[in-house]
Amino acid sequence: MITAALMTVIGVLVAVETISALFGRPARWVPYDRMLGWASSTPWNDPRVMLGASVVTALGLLLVLLALVPGRPRFIPARTGDPDLVIGMQRRGFTRSLAHAARQVQGVDHARVRLHGKTAQVTAGSHLRDTTGLAEAVRLAVTDRITALAPVDDYPVRVNLRGR
Repeated sequence: MITAALMTVIGVLVAVETISALFGRPARWVPYDRMLGWASSTPWNDPRVMLGASVVTALGLLLVLLALVPGRPRFIPARTGDPDLVIGMQRRGFTRSLAHAARQVQGVDHARVRLHGKTAQVTAGSHLRDTTGLAEAVRLAVTDRITALAPVDDYPVRVNLRGR
């Protein structure tokens, strides 16, 4: 986005300079006469030219590498009844549904789910003093909800239970 904004500003600047010069009244926002004089008197093998070319090349390669790195997907692919159709669920909706399933377990007061890669990390809280088996019940409830939502990838569930 920063690159696009920068390129837009440069494009507008070039357009203003070009159009104003065509109408006989150059805007002269950019001192291009001085730059033209420097460029015409400087040889290609000048260290400043080589440094500038190296910096521009490195920035270009960096932008190409950044374009090749995949970002975090916005949607979680899920199966439907049709074998040829896959839908996408928003990550936030997916985690909210899993947290709701965890809160439905008897003895759980609050729950939050975060996705860490392909793992669903459930943090649940309970007011109970004896939480024996509660973490397993939460894990089963969330696993059942994942099965019902039918995501394409497997999401193993880790539960962190906080009790009194």
